[in-house]
Amino acid sequence: MIENLLDPTILCFAVGFLAGLVKSDLRLPKSSFEFVSLYLLLAIGLKGGVQLAGTDFVSILPALGGTLFLGLSIPLIAFLILRKLGRFDRANAGSIAAHYGSVSAVTFASALTYLQNLNVSYEAYVITLMVILEIPALGVGIYLARGGFAQVTHKSRLLRDIFFGKSIFLLGGGLLIGFVSGPERMAPLNPLFVDLFKGFLALFLLELGVVASHQLAHLKRTGLFLLGFAVAMPLISGVIGLVVAYLVGLSLGGATILAVLAASSSYIAAPSAMRIAVPEANPVYAITASLAVTFPLNITLGIPTFYSLGSWLYSF
Repeated sequence: MIENLLDPTILCFAVGFLAGLVKSDLRLPKSSFEFVSLYLLLAIGLKGGVQLAGTDFVSILPALGGTLFLGLSIPLIAFLILRKLGRFDRANAGSIAAHYGSVSAVTFASALTYLQNLNVSYEAYVITLMVILEIPALGVGIYLARGGFAQVTHKSRLLRDIFFGKSIFLLGGGLLIGFVSGPERMAPLNPLFVDLFKGFLALFLLELGVVASHQLAHLKRTGLFLLGFAVAMPLISGVIGLVVAYLVGLSLGGATILAVLAASSSYIAAPSAMRIAVPEANPVYAITASLAVTFPLNITLGIPTFYSLGSWLYSF
């Protein structure tokens, strides 16, 4: 766990977080941050597509089914906790639940880097699981927030934002390109999308550290319950993800990644979808919990914790 905290990408996040706390003017230009975001999404998709090219589709059906189960169940669990224990209204509970059912591509990338540093292999199709997890989670969150899809206005805009927003579109597009091209045709692009990946991830985490530190000011508004939820919910969903991965036959590496995906929360795709579907929900609640608490917790302690739990589970 200490080794993960000393990883350069995590240290970049820590530097950015500190810069925000001391009110430094350190920030990536908005256009640069957007470019790095798009690069990471496309690079993840391309790598997953290349790995998927040699995979038998029938063999991954159990993993796809298990991931779909997580996408449907995690936002429901989060919603019930927020409603019954936190006494949140339906709109805010559903919005926050959608964020916690959805996934963080950067947390996913950090998990891949962690496993690569340990030389731990994982299934080629994990990127597919990420896409599968994202879409139903947003749908369930919206359904719970609105009490049914009939109450949602601007349905066509919402569907476009979920299925064709930049996160899903670039991940899916990269997956398709990598799958069709295969390893040999993709080889000339490896210096850009493979060799430089960790460097771009470090830049992205540097900026996210600054952004996350700025969210801390909102914790007083969100209350202690949401702070506790932001710490406990990733542990609950991550353990569920780990057990599901074990039951569907994923390797230790694949189980770690699925657990991390289940534990992660969205701060890109979900806010956009919730702004359209549930405009009355207060975005401060979900963004503060997700970005100021859950995200740093996952990339520093969560990833090695789930790997350790997985190692224990797979020892039986």
